Amino acid sequence: MSEHRRKTPQPQGGGRAAARRAAQQSTGRRAVPSRRATSASPSESPSESPGEERQYGSRAEARRAAQRGGRRRGADAGGHGANGGGRRRGGGGGSDGPGGRGRDHGDPSEKRFIDYPRHGRYGFRRWLPSWKLVSGLCLGFLGVMMGVGGISYALVSTPKVNETAKAQNNVYYWADGTQMVATGGAVNRQELKYEQIPVEMRNAVISAENKSFETDKGIDPKGIGRALLNMATGGETQGGSTITQQYVKNSMLTQDQTLKRKFQELFITLKVAGEQDKEDVMAGYLNVSYYGRGASGLQAAARTYYNKDASELDASECAFLATLLKGASYYDPAGAIDIDKNNATPAKNTKRAKERWKWILDEQVKDKRMTAEERAKYKDFPEPLPKKKDAKLGGQTGYLVELAKKYFLANNTEGIDAKQLELGGYEIHTTFQKKRVQELEAAVNKVYKAKIRPKERPKTDTHVEFGGASVDAKTGAIIATYGGQDATTHFTNNADATGAQVGSTWKPFVLAAAMQYGVRDPSGGPEQSNSERTQVSQKSIYNGDDGLRIRDYTGKIWLNENDEEWRQTNDGNYDYGEIDLRTAMEKSANSPFVQLGMDVGTDKVKDVAVASGLKDDDFMADATVPSFSIGTSSPSAIRMAGSYATFATSGQQNDTYSVTEVKKGGAVVFQHKKKPKRAFSPDIADNVTDVLKNVVEKGTGEPARLEGREAAGKTGTTDGNRSAWFVGYTPQISTAISMFRYDDDETNKKREFLKMFGTGGEDKIHGNSFPASIWHDYMTGAMKGKKAISFPEAKDLGEKVWGGGAESPSPTPSPTPSPTPSEEEPPPSPAPTQTTPTPPTPTPTKTCGIFDPNCQEANGGANSGADAGGDNTGADAGGDNTGTTDGGDNTGTTDGTDNGGAQGANGNPGGTGSIWGNSG
Repeated sequence: MSEHRRKTPQPQGGGRAAARRAAQQSTGRRAVPSRRATSASPSESPSESPGEERQYGSRAEARRAAQRGGRRRGADAGGHGANGGGRRRGGGGGSDGPGGRGRDHGDPSEKRFIDYPRHGRYGFRRWLPSWKLVSGLCLGFLGVMMGVGGISYALVSTPKVNETAKAQNNVYYWADGTQMVATGGAVNRQELKYEQIPVEMRNAVISAENKSFETDKGIDPKGIGRALLNMATGGETQGGSTITQQYVKNSMLTQDQTLKRKFQELFITLKVAGEQDKEDVMAGYLNVSYYGRGASGLQAAARTYYNKDASELDASECAFLATLLKGASYYDPAGAIDIDKNNATPAKNTKRAKERWKWILDEQVKDKRMTAEERAKYKDFPEPLPKKKDAKLGGQTGYLVELAKKYFLANNTEGIDAKQLELGGYEIHTTFQKKRVQELEAAVNKVYKAKIRPKERPKTDTHVEFGGASVDAKTGAIIATYGGQDATTHFTNNADATGAQVGSTWKPFVLAAAMQYGVRDPSGGPEQSNSERTQVSQKSIYNGDDGLRIRDYTGKIWLNENDEEWRQTNDGNYDYGEIDLRTAMEKSANSPFVQLGMDVGTDKVKDVAVASGLKDDDFMADATVPSFSIGTSSPSAIRMAGSYATFATSGQQNDTYSVTEVKKGGAVVFQHKKKPKRAFSPDIADNVTDVLKNVVEKGTGEPARLEGREAAGKTGTTDGNRSAWFVGYTPQISTAISMFRYDDDETNKKREFLKMFGTGGEDKIHGNSFPASIWHDYMTGAMKGKKAISFPEAKDLGEKVWGGGAESPSPTPSPTPSPTPSEEEPPPSPAPTQTTPTPPTPTPTKTCGIFDPNCQEANGGANSGADAGGDNTGADAGGDNTGTTDGGDNTGTTDGTDNGGAQGANGNPGGTGSIWGNSG
């Protein structure tokens, strides 16, 4: 019997093929064969055999099946793991077939409001926001900002210029709290209406400050963005770029370069631009702006600089006044050295002012606010009137105010600048003691009255200046200064740095360095540890001869940049022979300290000077040359008094200061904080004090002795007799006095220090003359009523070493020559005649040292000469001369040249020759 296959009924609505195609299009994947459908009715069990496929009743049912397959792969194919272990992901069914893996794209009910991280994406795409999300966030942020801006704009109020821009005085107080002076911010303003402001001034300001002023909305978006970017990246801060912004900023009286102030300025500017017309803004800006010299507003500026009403100003004068709006301190031709002594000088300010004045006039031509023909009229710069000094700042008051102002501006942490300070309203409490200031001024005036007579001696007694500063040794507080005869006529503050070299007052730093670091071992390198060095005692012996050949620490002769050797001279060309450092300081001999500085290292001398309170700045001389050790540097009297105070406090260093506290509106905006530092050990400081006490008791500083109390100090005189100093201290107060001749005329472009030979009727000015006399008179009054305190007793320190050619079993090497020899005070005893010098201490018989490479020991007798005993003559140069340091009755000079008889006459018979050929 034959069998007939039963043909499977075809599904309606397109058949199996259509269903498969629909499923493939929906899922995007190749369809997996499904079970065959049977002819069973819909009510039959779904457990058909695997090879059969379900029958769809209609085309619509097929489509729905395909759609369901797109949402859930394998949903009708057996669920999780059907016929192939399919793996369900995201809640979907599994696909048929081996290793099949199903994906569920989620149910619409599972969608999130913010799809991030993105659902159904993998890898980096999961974290990549969609354009819809980005757009939504931007719109949301913009909406929030607009809301904040709208609220801020609504809440901000237009500043009241007459209340907020009113300048006030700054009040300075003495140390005891009583008022010294009220100055620095006095109101000098007369308001002008817009119609009273010259058209030339308005045009100059618009061309210089804000070309789009007449058409802009009060702000410059590009300028604001540039300023914000610079502040955010740490670049140069910028102010408001439009006239309206500057008007708002000046009205608010704040120059803070902060984001908060910038945003405030932005909203207030928008408010002002929306509520006020351009005429009011222009008038307000010119009436509020500060033009320097205490002048706020255009009318005050016209009176201050040209002594005329604003309405009388011409276009050239208006252009100059417009330059001042950029910063009067740097564009006023009179200068502002009290603000910035390096960049705000009259010369630099004049140059800047002329350049900007010319530029503003040219810009007006470009902007068609001035014709070329009118511009051609203004060829010469309209010089303003000379700056007038406030009468309240006469005498010493002006110098004191200047010092306090500079200190506050340099040390406040609130960002208060010179312009804010000039607007006033500050209470400045200083360290100055009124009585001490008066006593110091009286001591100087006493010398002026008794000795300085410019009418009688115009060539020697003109331009004579004194400077002085007195410091509380325990705290560093400046209690008195002397800046000059009158701050309204003499503009340089002599208590501050003037350029006058300090001379031999530098020698205590050399001695302290020798005790702190020690002299170097000649066999070692230039950089040696303390263990390789030998600490120096004040009893150490050095060669004090005049014309000493200076050597480096290895014994090699020092040569300058021109390969020339230098012989160090003493004041009066005096020979001291072998001398201990204590006596060398007492007599102020130069040779021993120049050589000592070379043995220790001039860099170490500089380190000690800085540690004691001096600054490593433009006033610190070249520390690579030997003369550095005898005071070629030129620090201020204030710095010198402060550095010597470090010795008075046994090595505890305190920075000098002039302001204790500053208040504004009752709030403290600055307060000095004491920060003591250990400069060197008490033993070192007390040894230096012991040596300097000897200088005052029986040395060159004897005129400064105080009755009934101990004092220590040092005299100083410089090369060419161009300056003289005395710096000294008691345990309570340290004071420095300087004297020099200096032409203070600003018109003299080649000013220099003048020699003081014959000044005050003296042949030569030394530190122990007028400076020591002033120091004595002032300190006598300043110490009156204070307890007499003794200095700490100095302990023995270091080892006794020999240097500079001083003979010893183990001498110390000699340093190098100094390019600019320094002169010092003459010794108490009269200087020897040129033919027979008589040193205070007889020179002992010498033997050749290990640093005398050309020396051969003679075998007694009267032989002389360096290189070969016997009857050879000359130290290094030979020739016809005879005699060296110990050359018996022979004669010779310090150089062994052709001159005879002068220096070698007092040798010790039977001595040995010296390599230097110096006098005995």
